[in-house]
Amino acid sequence: MPAMKYPPIGDYALISDCHCSALVSRYGSVDWCCMPCVDDDACFGRLLDWDKGGFCLVAPTAPDVTSTRQYVDGSMILETVFSTPQGEVRVTDFFAMDDKSPENPPLDLVRLIDGISGDVEMRIEVTPRFDYGEIIPRMKSHPSGTFTAIGSNQGLIIHSDIPLDVVAHRDLCGTFRIRAGERVRLAVQFEFPEKITPEVTAQAINPDNLDRHLESTRRWWTNWSSRMRSSFQLDEHTVRSTIVLKALTFEPTGAIVAASTTSLPEWIGGGRNWDYRFSWVRDSVFTIRALQELGYATEADKFHRFIQRCSAGSADQLQIMYGVDGNRRLTEVELDWLEGYRQSRPVRIGNGAAKQTQLDIYGELLEMAWEWHRNGHETDPDYLDFLVSVIDTVCRRWSEPDYGIWEVRGNPVHYVHSKAMCWAAINRGIQLAEDTGFDAPLAHWMQIRDDIREAIESRGYDRERGVFLQAFDSSELDAALLMLPRVGFVAYDDPRMLRTVDAICGELDRDGLLLRYRGPDGLKGPEGMFLPCTFWLVSCLARQGRKAEARTYYDRAIACSNELGLFSEEYDTASNQMLGNFPQGLTHVSQIMAWLALAEN
Repeated sequence: MPAMKYPPIGDYALISDCHCSALVSRYGSVDWCCMPCVDDDACFGRLLDWDKGGFCLVAPTAPDVTSTRQYVDGSMILETVFSTPQGEVRVTDFFAMDDKSPENPPLDLVRLIDGISGDVEMRIEVTPRFDYGEIIPRMKSHPSGTFTAIGSNQGLIIHSDIPLDVVAHRDLCGTFRIRAGERVRLAVQFEFPEKITPEVTAQAINPDNLDRHLESTRRWWTNWSSRMRSSFQLDEHTVRSTIVLKALTFEPTGAIVAASTTSLPEWIGGGRNWDYRFSWVRDSVFTIRALQELGYATEADKFHRFIQRCSAGSADQLQIMYGVDGNRRLTEVELDWLEGYRQSRPVRIGNGAAKQTQLDIYGELLEMAWEWHRNGHETDPDYLDFLVSVIDTVCRRWSEPDYGIWEVRGNPVHYVHSKAMCWAAINRGIQLAEDTGFDAPLAHWMQIRDDIREAIESRGYDRERGVFLQAFDSSELDAALLMLPRVGFVAYDDPRMLRTVDAICGELDRDGLLLRYRGPDGLKGPEGMFLPCTFWLVSCLARQGRKAEARTYYDRAIACSNELGLFSEEYDTASNQMLGNFPQGLTHVSQIMAWLALAEN
């Protein structure tokens, strides 16, 4: 089973320690890995250039190999079983975690190879490429039996139980045989070059510790996932989605990334290729709400503090996304030396949308604060001051056009969803003030809230068709309208919402999945079906009492996951392949909320 060039996106599995992340193919190759943080430069990146990007392979040498894989229950530990005519081998992949100090993991990518039956020839290849393939590090062997790869500001310390050969000072490779009951270990540890000394290389990786790392990592994940609580029976997809959302968090700060990758295309060969390794306020709030529904309050508290810190406690300094460490400067750069996944150029790092005006994030922040309060938690006075500044900003800016939830690259528009979220921000602020008694200009807020509603109902509603519209004075529909009832702007069973849902199904449905919208957005080329939108539709239909229709759409969207339960952002119904960055947090959180809506109704 030689690794095919650019496997389908669904052929990959995520591993994570809530700091680093990597994608492992069903062929046993780590083709994407960012260390020491998920938004750092890739050290293995042939996902975006097969020849230049680098990889770490552990696989049988035989051509006639099949593989099956699964996650260890309740964890992000991946097990892949390779079956050959000569026998079976299990490869266990994970990032080591210290269950006693989760904010300071060892930064070890560990690969354990166990013989199950027979006598199988295996091959190891370690081909690091730093700075997204631009730097070929120098590989060096050390008397301790370890190897180091150093270049620019990155360094790796590599250990293997079996001898490996250094090839042209660049790569490592080796072949060995493994029998039932035997174990071979491979570990790749990140370290900054200035800290890689002879003493460090001599003691860096203790083989016995790698076995203990497996147990401590298993304990950490199972302890976390065992705290999952729900009034309803959770299906396996919901359990896996919840664990994936945790895997997309950055433990030290509480930031939550949208996905673990950059530039996986929304259409093969197209240019809609974006860096999603940052923490969007909107997507993070969605995630926090889902985690709170399932019993996880700590993540919400950490994200509250993350956003307050990043914005310096002022709505005027708030932006729509941040780096996992709170970095505001996410300058978008095209890496012209990379060919992109299946020749989908350009490859981008950073994201220019960070500086866009997206008015809906204000509503999401107030929704998060309201949920926190409604669940019995006290709101810090400093955070209340921050929320007041958010509402005051909404009162000043709600009438401006913006770039909306879809981050269009054309001109700003008066999006109905954005306006409704401005309404929601003020409405939740009023409710918080009335509940907690903090000082607020309630009469002024109520007047602005009513002005926003009047504007939406007069300019964002088609009276002839009886449906809400994508934007003021437009005729187009938008799947984001499915979220209007979520914030109370309109009831799920309001006749206007019933007609809007029917119209969206009629105009945006393609083979049982939804497009985001149909109109121009300032970008060239097509895109796939947007999976979160289909799950939003499920939530709407379920709460409208249309459970059979909801279940049909739910089953169709669930079928777009891979066998591990992982979702991308979009889907190509013609080729039945995933599109976009992977795994996509917004899809997973939308799946969770759709399942809860089905269970509740």
